[in-house]
Amino acid sequence: MAAVYQALHRRVSSLACRLHSTYVRKMRYLNQLKEDDSLCRQAQTSGTFYLFHNLSPFLQKVGKKYLVPQLSAAEMRGILEKFQEAEQWIEKSVLIGCSDEHRPHFALDLGALDKSVIESELQGSFIDLRKALFVVDGKDSPLLASAQSLLRWHDSHQYCSKTGQPTQKNPAGSKRVCHASGVTYYPQTSPVVITLVSNGSRCLLARQPSFPPGMFTALSGFCDLGENVEEAVRREVAEEVGLEVESLRYSASQHWPFPSSSLMIACHALVGAQRAEISMDTLELEEARWFGLEEIVEGLKREPSSSKQDDGSFLPWFPPKQAIAHQLICEWVQQQTA
Repeated sequence: MAAVYQALHRRVSSLACRLHSTYVRKMRYLNQLKEDDSLCRQAQTSGTFYLFHNLSPFLQKVGKKYLVPQLSAAEMRGILEKFQEAEQWIEKSVLIGCSDEHRPHFALDLGALDKSVIESELQGSFIDLRKALFVVDGKDSPLLASAQSLLRWHDSHQYCSKTGQPTQKNPAGSKRVCHASGVTYYPQTSPVVITLVSNGSRCLLARQPSFPPGMFTALSGFCDLGENVEEAVRREVAEEVGLEVESLRYSASQHWPFPSSSLMIACHALVGAQRAEISMDTLELEEARWFGLEEIVEGLKREPSSSKQDDGSFLPWFPPKQAIAHQLICEWVQQQTA
């Protein structure tokens, strides 16, 4: 009787979904896959798979472009059969989305298997995500970032923090359960504010010692427990460059997988022109300075490879288009030239 009810419920849900937009249908279908384990297992037999190896995504270079291949379930099994562990590995995949036609997308990390065998078989290579995000097509970057974040979360939450017992992943990878304690764990993201500070005619950019030579970007930092966005922006600007924010406005947000899974909340902040002397926190930053409009425009045109000068120093360059810091800088330029 229960099986009949479930089948009827799915048919009714399917009919209702057809009355809604493509986006609504996709979201409801994805939610069904997360809640219905048997439906998700069935979807794994017809879905496509994005491959990772120790959290590095698999890419194929075609000419000058890097493509993110989507392997069918049959292709996945063909690869995994070489290791005689097909069924075991498919179950480790996590759901990361679906097409408009409701073809599910999964991500799978094969870090325990021989990387060279997979790369040779598929004619590609596993590339560090920091590099991959800036060479693949813009539509693929968010998917790779969210996939890696989810895979990393599962890798670091294999045991219950209350009992120390192993946790069990559901087929979709949307949660883990400790059956000993009954505790359910869900993936979480950490809020980070990223702020472009301006005094009206100039904007402030900084760099950390770990940055590539010559790269400057907006100030950023994690929100403290109990803080709202406005408080976090004011505190970070005060801590890092010793300036007091007079006003701020929200710009946009972006998921960022580093160091694990962060929600970057981008803002513009204005400080008083008469109180714009920088007092840098040298524990956090290597350099922080004001940039005029002309410098910013030139820096946006500059490639990292062309920033090195004859004397060994580097001209300033800024994060690429895929990073939300780039959007903040471009918005500031538009405001100055309006």
